[in-house]
Amino acid sequence: MTDGARPATAPGRTPREVATHCPYCALQCGMTLRADDAGVTVHPREFPTNRGGLCQKGWTAAELLDHPERLTTPLVRDPATGELQPASWDAALDRVVAGIRAVQDDAGRDAVAVFGGGGLTNEKAYALGKFARIGLRTRHIDYNGRFCMSSAAAAGMRAFGIDRGLPFPLADLGRADTLLLVGANPAETMPPLVRWLTEQRRNGGKLIVVDPRVTATARQADLHLQPLPGTDLAVANALLHIALTEGWVDRAYVADRTTGFDEVRRGVTAWWPARAEQLSGVPVADLEATARALGTGGRVIILTARGAEQHAKGVDTVTAYVNLALALGLPGRAGSGYGCLTGQGNGQGGREHGQKADQLPGYRKIDDPAAREHVARVWGVQPDELPGPGVPAYQLLDSLGTPGGPRALLVFGSNPVVSAPRAARVEGRLRDLDLLVVADLLISETAALADVVLPTAQWAEEDGTMTNLEGRVLRRRALRPPPPGVRTDLAIISDLAARLAATEMTDANPSDADPPDVRPAAVAAARFPADPAAVFAELRRASAGGAADYAGISWDRIDTHDGVYWPCPTEDGPDTPRLFAERFATPDGRARFHNVDHRPAAEEVCAAYPLHFTTGRVLAQYQSGTQTRRVAALRRAAPEAFVELHPDLAARLDIDDGDPVRVTSRRGEFCAPARLSAGIRPDTVFAPFHYAGAGRANSVTNDAVDPISGMPEFKICAVRVEKA
Repeated sequence: MTDGARPATAPGRTPREVATHCPYCALQCGMTLRADDAGVTVHPREFPTNRGGLCQKGWTAAELLDHPERLTTPLVRDPATGELQPASWDAALDRVVAGIRAVQDDAGRDAVAVFGGGGLTNEKAYALGKFARIGLRTRHIDYNGRFCMSSAAAAGMRAFGIDRGLPFPLADLGRADTLLLVGANPAETMPPLVRWLTEQRRNGGKLIVVDPRVTATARQADLHLQPLPGTDLAVANALLHIALTEGWVDRAYVADRTTGFDEVRRGVTAWWPARAEQLSGVPVADLEATARALGTGGRVIILTARGAEQHAKGVDTVTAYVNLALALGLPGRAGSGYGCLTGQGNGQGGREHGQKADQLPGYRKIDDPAAREHVARVWGVQPDELPGPGVPAYQLLDSLGTPGGPRALLVFGSNPVVSAPRAARVEGRLRDLDLLVVADLLISETAALADVVLPTAQWAEEDGTMTNLEGRVLRRRALRPPPPGVRTDLAIISDLAARLAATEMTDANPSDADPPDVRPAAVAAARFPADPAAVFAELRRASAGGAADYAGISWDRIDTHDGVYWPCPTEDGPDTPRLFAERFATPDGRARFHNVDHRPAAEEVCAAYPLHFTTGRVLAQYQSGTQTRRVAALRRAAPEAFVELHPDLAARLDIDDGDPVRVTSRRGEFCAPARLSAGIRPDTVFAPFHYAGAGRANSVTNDAVDPISGMPEFKICAVRVEKA
């Protein structure tokens, strides 16, 4: 079956079905949704990324469609009681518009901010960026993908001139002779991908995993390197040092296709294996075995993920692995290359079309005059009407409610009260706002603080496109309309834009005597259509000529193929499953080496905080858990937070398995039961970040950020652990 939907039966008849994709991770597994009198069921679909497989989250995804806690009416906080109360859409939107106008009239356009999400469709991400810049005219927009892909994106841009998670199809993993996974645990984060790892090993390939924990993925590896958190960059430089020493560098490739190698070569001479072992704890023999497998393998792939990237030196760490890949001549070589595993469902597309603080659609830079001119022309405004760059996500959140910072925030598809670093501080900033508006399908921990909550449609109730971890643009299809009282995000944006325009009374605006179709509200509504097909058509024009060029991608073309890879400039021309075969996306076509050196974590251990703390995911939960913690089967599988620590450490602290323990950093604390495991280093403790309340791991994480990407240092901080 193609990626198209089977015709639905006539209204009121059952069953109905539609081909779509999972609402969770960036693998975007193909599935079929079927509705009958008993409800909606999920059926796996044969699709290139999952080949008929689904994880437990995918199997249970439809349970949220009719969840008893689902929002079906707007909520507005009653000033008298302080409680959220049901309200009409008119009342809720009037409250939002009045609050925005009051804040901007008093403190300027930038006093209102927007915070988006990596799970929004391409259409919604595009519309949200456009709404911020020409509806609200604020420079302050960013999104939770800053906490996910920003370091890998920045490293890819400066090395290759383009940011696409996998510059080759996922199927290449199954054919690799050597596959190096750095800070990745797909067995729990995207389980259907493990089929490719199994195929790779069945074909005689070697799987090497770099992770401080013996994860479900690491247990499948031929070789597991277990470094101290925060030392991945030193490991990469040592691997390149060995490759140089042993003569495995592809000198012809380096000379023909890259620049900057000599400086990197001089830099890594200082990273002899014994030095890296002393710092990271990875034995010299394992470093040498890894370098040999990379340097002598035929088809070699290096992949990074959040474990290597969520650091205050995340860009440099990824760059070190890109340097290694370039030195070995991997990028652009058939069956080989460097890539990163995108996390959120639309983590790739969500960062391409305008949600990021410094970007315009098509992955254009907002401070590029040519980019501003092109996008302004599509949007029907003058280039100088577009605001300049905003600030990265954590800086934006930390400035809320402070002097000179935004005083109102609109949140779409994110839950920063749980997902942001130093979460208690962010929660306090949200409480300081004059106006907090959250669009969501459930009451998240962030929505619980809001002045206005707007109920939104779910993935099975709206059409649109997603871009998976390969850069493959896919079709999300609606099985049914949203319940009565629920609107799509696009409809909410359209209505807000129209209402804001209607209140924007200047001498240049048409008067009420003008024809209805030229009044400000009508013009704004036309500028922000609620129809996703119309939004995608405009997105294509806005992205044309950009790095992420969707101009040649139509919904019909996606429907007749298993998705379409960007860049795809023309409808009758090819798409691009593989990048870099002939040139890189830099002005001279060459990839850039960048010399990077290890530096310590932003916060090192000390007598008061003697242990390293790191976070990650578990199989049955997803992101901040707003959705998965409400699915009965997933809640049973992973009901609460836990603190994983080595038995030797537990013995020193007089902690038994299951004991409640308190983890404390300089920023806060959380409590959860102990889980003893010999698979973690004795100097390190781990907790999943999906949980709220007393078990919120991000209460303790460090808000130090990478100076290039703005990525916070989620993956290491100093803590102490004690029995609660």
